Amino acid sequence: MLSDETSSLISQFKTALERYDINSTTGVETFASTLDGIASDLAKNRRNREEIGSDVVIWLGLLNLWRDLAHTQLTFWEDTDDEDIDANSGRQTLLRRLCTSAARFTRNLVAETPRNQERAFENEPDIRRLLHYYTSWSIMESGQVASVTRVLTQALSNLVTANDNLIEKFWEIYMNLSDDQMILIRLLSSKDIKTVLATLVLILNCTKGNEKRLQMLCRAGAGSRLCIAMLDSMVHLSDAAEQSDGARAFDIEYEIFSQLIEYNQVPSLYSVFSMVDQAVTPHQTTLLKIVDSYLQSKQGENIFEVHLTLSPILAHSFLSLSSYSQSSISRSLKFSITSKSSHLPTSIMLIISDTTPDELDTLLPRVCEALVLLTQCLVTISLETEETGSGAFSEVGSKMNLKDFFNRQQYNGQNIVESLIELLRLLDQFLPRINFGKPVISMPLSSEKTLETRHESTGFSYLKRDLVRLLGVLCHRDKKVQDCVRRCGGIPVVMNLCVIDERNPYLKEHAIFTLHNLLEDNLENQKVVDAIGSDDDGYETLGGTHSAQ
Repeated sequence: MLSDETSSLISQFKTALERYDINSTTGVETFASTLDGIASDLAKNRRNREEIGSDVVIWLGLLNLWRDLAHTQLTFWEDTDDEDIDANSGRQTLLRRLCTSAARFTRNLVAETPRNQERAFENEPDIRRLLHYYTSWSIMESGQVASVTRVLTQALSNLVTANDNLIEKFWEIYMNLSDDQMILIRLLSSKDIKTVLATLVLILNCTKGNEKRLQMLCRAGAGSRLCIAMLDSMVHLSDAAEQSDGARAFDIEYEIFSQLIEYNQVPSLYSVFSMVDQAVTPHQTTLLKIVDSYLQSKQGENIFEVHLTLSPILAHSFLSLSSYSQSSISRSLKFSITSKSSHLPTSIMLIISDTTPDELDTLLPRVCEALVLLTQCLVTISLETEETGSGAFSEVGSKMNLKDFFNRQQYNGQNIVESLIELLRLLDQFLPRINFGKPVISMPLSSEKTLETRHESTGFSYLKRDLVRLLGVLCHRDKKVQDCVRRCGGIPVVMNLCVIDERNPYLKEHAIFTLHNLLEDNLENQKVVDAIGSDDDGYETLGGTHSAQ
């Protein structure tokens, strides 16, 4: 038995539907006003939604309305001459009004009502077509479609929210749409932040807690392009004011990517973002920022599985980018390496040309920015391993100490410690420290040879500090690593970093801490430091700057 209120709402709908004619201005205005009034009542009362959804006339009328709107709107301009445009602008406004009212009515009718969602889902193709039309570049540039696009998106979201069967159908459809039909990406580019927010709520509702749908989001095609759009949006919204819609949108995007981390999808997504002939892409860097933030905010037993999944890709990426940086800096400085007549490691014997570098790599700042993020991630995981006193369980059930895992990794014949030492040595020449606002060069190079006159420092901040910090963590109470640092000539490199550098806050403190860890319970390393301390000239020949700081 229907309540009197519901009966009245159904009667209003049927009366307006009988008088409705999409070619009649009066009929459209009356129907739109009726839909708005009913929608307001539906938003307040779930019982009304359930009862009105039991009348088949409602669904037939709604189906015809959406089809009518999609057909009329998509064919509107086919036979329009230039002189008719002004006359038709009023007609367009009327159609947008009706579309907004239909979307608001549908949105409220299906909210938290699974049965109504099932009935209304057949209108999804027409809603999608209308969203595609309203998100076209020419229409969006008119600046008059924000409200209709926003309400259409909210209606689409309510169609599937909390209904797993419909979400499954919806996500399968949308993850297989062609590029030109992928309306979720188009919606994320909207200038209306409320539309962006509604779109992100829809994406979150579709993916939250579902590994299969998160995997679809990471595969090449529509899913990865949607991730790229969200990363671009995060960069744009990173400075949004707290409590604003922009900040809320950023938080939802962060939550989506946090789920991708927790469901072990980052390695595949990082791979999808790669590009031929680019060491690292902007979207890989943004993804690393999210991973770094996530790792620093999560601690405890539950994080070990995430650490275990991330460690291989983080270690490989670090070693790869470190190798790239070493090659790039060496080319810029025109280093020539010789192994003749020296008891020191090959990498220490450097012949430096005084001529201007032939090339400077414009991608190097971006690579170094990614290196900073990777280094911070490795530090976080290594410290967590030490602090908990245990490793993470591998797939075969045995425990894995992830700090030991990092120390075993190699790339192009270098292990991670050798890579750190060589990169720090090169950076000390290429990137002079800043002291009291002026560069201090560790070795006598012509000014053209330093980064300061050829590169902006963006991307290089904190690099030496974080690299030496990672070295200190990896060698902590590990004699094999301590000995490795000594064998590759790393002790003088670390000593040379015990200085103030405004580009690397607390570099001196981290270098001193690393030196402490290198010397702890290691007599051989202590002897090297004693020898350097008693021989100023020897210190200078190793590229150091003997300082009383």
